[in-house]
Amino acid sequence: MASSSSSSHSVPASISQSWNYDVFLSFRGEDTRKGFVDHLYTALQHKGIYTYKDDETLARGESIGPTLLKAIEESRIAVVVFSKNYADSSWCLAELAQIIECVDKRGQILMPIFYYVDPSDVRKLKRKYEEAFSKHEKENKEKVESWRKALEKAGSISGWTINDTINSHEAKCIRDIVGTISSRLSSLNTNDNKDLIGIETRLQDLKTKLETGSGGVRMVGIWGVGGGGKTTLASAVYMEISHQFEACCLLENIREESSKHGLTKLQEKFLSLVLKTKDVVVGSEIEGRRMIQRKLCHKRVLVVLDDVDNLEQLEALAGSHDWFGEGSRIIITTRDKHMLSSRAHTNIYEVSLLLHYEAIKLFNRHACHKDKHDEEYEMLAKEVISYAGGLPLALKVIGSFLYDKDKDEWKSTLAKLKSIPEDKVMERLKISYDGLEPYQKDLFLDIACFMRSWYSWMMDDAMKVLDACNLHPVIGLKVLEQKSLIKVSKEGFEMHDLIEEMAHYIVRREHPNNPEKHSRIWNREDLEELCAMGAAAPSMENEVFTKLPSFSHPDQGLCDVVANMKNLRWILWNEHPASSFPTNF
Repeated sequence: MASSSSSSHSVPASISQSWNYDVFLSFRGEDTRKGFVDHLYTALQHKGIYTYKDDETLARGESIGPTLLKAIEESRIAVVVFSKNYADSSWCLAELAQIIECVDKRGQILMPIFYYVDPSDVRKLKRKYEEAFSKHEKENKEKVESWRKALEKAGSISGWTINDTINSHEAKCIRDIVGTISSRLSSLNTNDNKDLIGIETRLQDLKTKLETGSGGVRMVGIWGVGGGGKTTLASAVYMEISHQFEACCLLENIREESSKHGLTKLQEKFLSLVLKTKDVVVGSEIEGRRMIQRKLCHKRVLVVLDDVDNLEQLEALAGSHDWFGEGSRIIITTRDKHMLSSRAHTNIYEVSLLLHYEAIKLFNRHACHKDKHDEEYEMLAKEVISYAGGLPLALKVIGSFLYDKDKDEWKSTLAKLKSIPEDKVMERLKISYDGLEPYQKDLFLDIACFMRSWYSWMMDDAMKVLDACNLHPVIGLKVLEQKSLIKVSKEGFEMHDLIEEMAHYIVRREHPNNPEKHSRIWNREDLEELCAMGAAAPSMENEVFTKLPSFSHPDQGLCDVVANMKNLRWILWNEHPASSFPTNF
């Protein structure tokens, strides 16, 4: 019968590792390869459990090859099928000895299956096992003792016994084995998730929205700013609950994949992943929709659709709740709240940025590979954390860059960030901007460059200005909010510091040292540089929306610069007399 007391040892954190396989299957090919093991392997694969099964049928020696040795060491769970002739094979015994070593030294979990064999025969070397060892003692004297100890230990672990009197229905037993392995992997993945900074509370909140214990089909959206941890959260909940479903699929990078390969290829990939098969061919997008509905409408599935940025993608992959079987859960991650309005409007989880103590922990993990910096770096670390504003992406990118740098290099990096932002962070944040229509891009840049600091009592003026500039602010602001770029509140326009910096990056990036070529002027130093040129300042052809500083005395150089702005569409220059402008202004 199944037992929860499968062998595993606690190992020091320094030995913990990322495992490449969920399960390693050890078995005697002649006994079980085409029957029990084949059915077990197929069931594990269908459940999304990544399993290593050695299909080598050639004669083997006693030494395990490096590939097989690596596979054993990189498997989280070892499932050993003890059949009547298992001990006849010196190869199988060598595998088992290696598995026992991994149990002792690497924290691997051993789950034995006694297939028409009594566990005591394995443990005490009786009957067929005794006969096999009589031969081994003559041919492999130096290895017999280690094999004997391995069998004794494995035979003492509670597992599953299959024979004519108990568990004779192999299909039912296989379901039990796969279910137990899934559950065990889930609990291990839960422990892994605890290593993710700030994940536990967010995971619990998301699982509450998923309501996996209830019926129906539920679609839940994870929404938030780029680099805010949406994919990390979706992956964590997927790893933790996937064992509860008949089939599961995590479809990553949908925005990029659909752009490169089209929706039909995306549908093929989706069906291949969820059905665990490579033979899916979709002739058209409409055919793909029908195939998804026909093949999944009776299955209880868990699906993660990651980084959706277009409604057509959802229509092609999750067009309706009735495409999926009772109890299914569909998780959609997106930067655009509008993507969720038709499917998950009541089930949207907005990812919150990291709290200060969480940000410190994440930054330290990447910048110094420990929880706390040395005192001499502490103030510098606080500056970086303030700059990142709780955005996980920025903390990881900058932290990883600063790792192994000395104090002076940290100071230099911080100085550089104030004028030249980190490209990797900006490009990830800019994805939301790239998806805007032209008038929405102008609206966003105008607000980010000029209006973020406007007080609440200036909001009516802001709307009038934006409307007069044909930027359609009523609908445009709604889109910007849905894209996680800004928030409009009674206090005014709000946005993350790095979103504002991304807007400045967009305006300046092509001509960082030529302010006369920028579409917007907001920086006093840039204005002073242009004023120094006076009437010789180059004519500015781009649209300009500018806020000028107050001067106690009109500055003719500034007037000349303003007069040279051919496409100026709005100007705010408090306390400046209009009469001082040239007559051709």
